Amino acid sequence: MTYARAERLALCALLEETGPAAPTLCEGWRTVDLAAHLVLRERRPDAATGVIGGPMAGYTRRVQRGLTGRMAYPQLVDAFRSGPPALSLFRLPGMDERANVVEFFVHHEDVRRAADGWQPRDLAPGLTEVLWHRLRGARLFLRKAPVGVELARDDVPPGPGRGRLRITAKARTPVVTVIGSPAELTLWALGRTSVAQVRLDGSETAVGKLTAAGWRS
Repeated sequence: MTYARAERLALCALLEETGPAAPTLCEGWRTVDLAAHLVLRERRPDAATGVIGGPMAGYTRRVQRGLTGRMAYPQLVDAFRSGPPALSLFRLPGMDERANVVEFFVHHEDVRRAADGWQPRDLAPGLTEVLWHRLRGARLFLRKAPVGVELARDDVPPGPGRGRLRITAKARTPVVTVIGSPAELTLWALGRTSVAQVRLDGSETAVGKLTAAGWRS
């Protein structure tokens, strides 16, 4: 089983456990809204382009609301569990793992960490390495950062054969180094800063600019 498939099934189980009205870390969304988003992303390519904002965002919101009105919550969860339809691009060999493992991991944590008493999961080493590899794409999410950003993992001691332990997400001075495990760095880079267990190393001024609200929008 791929990591994307494992995260999909685990997220479905959690959505069934929490029900449709549980909170998430996605602003304004309950679990029913998250389930509709996941279904829309794979089954409504005409509306999926607005997921990241832009001129199609309003249309995407309307389609998502339509899904929640037309499909019962268990149907949304089942549709997401069954995966994309046969002609979807997500059905191409290897596409599910490439396009979805980070998406599903983050949304899984969006539900887990919105509840009281959450604890970090013990992730499979392979999933940790996949998340670290995908953090190279953090440059896209951090392109508007007001300072330079370096991501540094703290779950592997430095030494010969340890591989790359730092990623320059934005080359600029001054720089802030964000330190944590690949899972926590992923959550931080994708805006879940209130729950990501990371440390910020840099000047007080630079850290203040990086933690200020507004630049991610």
